[in-house]
Amino acid sequence: MTTQRSTFAKLQRERAKKAKAAAKREKRHDRGEDTDGIDIEGGDVVVVEAPRQEYRTEDTIQQLDDLHKRFEAGTISYERFEETKLELLSRLSVD
Repeated sequence: MTTQRSTFAKLQRERAKKAKAAAKREKRHDRGEDTDGIDIEGGDVVVVEAPRQEYRTEDTIQQLDDLHKRFEAGTISYERFEETKLELLSRLSVD
């Protein structure tokens, strides 16, 4: 049996929810209260406290690589993969 795909409306709600959370994080960061971070080491994705300005590009790229390997191995779900990937990609700056 196959699973039913998400509807477009559900995807739009999820995107709006993530955008709202990102705006809230950015607002907290502007006030100096941002402590969001992600640790993808080990068996599960765990949110840990880490200052936003201390992210290194090399570390973020390595975490993205590890995340992709874990997804391909089937150790994390697609939803968790997408959420974590978006968070990690938001750390990268485009010059």
